[in-house]
Amino acid sequence: MKGLNRLIRYVLKRLLYAIPGVLGIILITFILSRVLPGDPAVMIAGEQAPPDVIENIRISMGLKDPLYLQFFHYIQQLGRGNLGTAWHTGHLVAQDFATRFPATLELTLVSMFIAVCFAIPVGVISATRKNSAVDHVSRVLSLIGAAIPIFWLGLVLIYIFYAKLGWSPAPMGRIGQDINPPTHLTGLYILDSLLSGDMVALKQSISHIILPAICLSTGTIAIVARMVRSSMLEVIGLDYVRTARAKGLPERIVIYKHALVNALIPTLTILGLQFGYLIGGAVITETIFSWPGVGSYITESILATDYAPIQGFTLVSAIIYMLINLSVDLIYGLIDPRIRYE
Repeated sequence: MKGLNRLIRYVLKRLLYAIPGVLGIILITFILSRVLPGDPAVMIAGEQAPPDVIENIRISMGLKDPLYLQFFHYIQQLGRGNLGTAWHTGHLVAQDFATRFPATLELTLVSMFIAVCFAIPVGVISATRKNSAVDHVSRVLSLIGAAIPIFWLGLVLIYIFYAKLGWSPAPMGRIGQDINPPTHLTGLYILDSLLSGDMVALKQSISHIILPAICLSTGTIAIVARMVRSSMLEVIGLDYVRTARAKGLPERIVIYKHALVNALIPTLTILGLQFGYLIGGAVITETIFSWPGVGSYITESILATDYAPIQGFTLVSAIIYMLINLSVDLIYGLIDPRIRYE
């Protein structure tokens, strides 16, 4: 019971500490959105609209009010759970997010799955064969993967696998236009296809998500692989690993059962941060591959000078980051009982 009370106090303390940061993000996002080039009133009315019509739109949108008053009204909206209305879609921002977020979440989950499947084996092999040719190649590829621009990589993947080889479908959405989406259960097409037994939709969903997921996961693969290698090199030199070898245990057991399990503990932090980064950083990937997620929605909002979705996305991303960091800390406590929440 004492441990549970300590955990609850720790969670409440972390949430309390996060409030100033969230408020700061709200303020900065509000100010930056107001200095974006373009006039929302002109975008709504059209460039050929009479000046008095444009002025009336500015007044109705509250754009003629002082900035402090606009910020106060925005805080009031947030207090009621209202992220505002996206004028370029005519829907509530929260409604648009709810519609598009499953696509972004599915892309992020598949990207993380790809990153984990590639990065952990590469990191382990690189650490166990230190200074070998395999180690040098993996380190060079990790540096390239961390530095390569996502927009360039996306265009290259489309050019090679769609335009030249024809292995990939057209980068237009989550499923072929001639295929009905699976029965809506979770909003995740792959999962919904499995749950409903729709193998046609499953095949289409996987074929459409592979390229954008690979593109989005490249940076994560590089970062996680380097982290796993570094952690493995540190763990391999510890006493309990040498003791396991001295007992005559097979090298495979020593590496994967004793060393890797402990080396993955600090990697959890990187995985958690990268998961939050992928959700927030999917904007470019979704735009290149015409993926109907939150990222492409924000791109449309920026081009339309639509304040509400931009502010809402930044706020939601900050909250997701905060919750992911808190979850990682809690997972640490479950893995390592020596950790005490203070």
